[in-house]
Amino acid sequence: MNDQHTTSADSFISHLVELRRRVIRALLAVALVFLGLVGWAADIFRWLARPLLMNLPKDGKMIVTDVTGSFFVPVKVTLLLALVIALPFVLYQLWAFVAPGLYRHERKWIAPLVGSSYALFLAGMAFAYFVVFPTVFRIMAHYNAPLNVQMTTDISHYLSFVLTLFVAFGMAFEVPVAVVLLVHTGALTVEKLKKSRPYAVVGAFIVAAIVTPPDVISQLMLAVPLVALYEAGLWAARVITRRL
Repeated sequence: MNDQHTTSADSFISHLVELRRRVIRALLAVALVFLGLVGWAADIFRWLARPLLMNLPKDGKMIVTDVTGSFFVPVKVTLLLALVIALPFVLYQLWAFVAPGLYRHERKWIAPLVGSSYALFLAGMAFAYFVVFPTVFRIMAHYNAPLNVQMTTDISHYLSFVLTLFVAFGMAFEVPVAVVLLVHTGALTVEKLKKSRPYAVVGAFIVAAIVTPPDVISQLMLAVPLVALYEAGLWAARVITRRL
């Protein structure tokens, strides 16, 4: 009995040591990328602010209301970019930790799922940056013009706003992966998901109304891709189930 307890304790400690090693590697990867980028923190923030700056009126500008905002906001943006760049390595460390406890057929699914999830999240962020941001800021500038209000934005508030939309669109683009997982695990079938299409459409518009600014254009720009991605997930799930 004591030997069993000793073995279990040793196994638990070895797992903790392995987890600590993987976490340290992941943090080091993010730190190294961050150190390589931090010298260009101001340029990276200007790149992030470009969709807004391009749509500001002639006298419009960004402001800083916090004494340290001009330093910490660009650094935060650079750190978040470093995390996005290093994320494949971070996810690999997670996979390497859990892989020994998975079955062989489960391991085959990990790489495609992680790779597709990362690619779709980046696609969602790119869609937000190149399509949604310019459109939303153009609309906001148009609304402000008749009011004769000078459009100025605090850089901290701007960062919070764009991060919210980045996460919203990044997660929205994960819908195909979620649909495939639901079908693959047997939680739902393609037929049931097809019958639930009207609810999915309503849900897409509800989500869009919650996470986007209060204008019809930006809400449509999230709701329509959500519906299209739901259909893409149904197609992918149908193809995969036929191959299995």
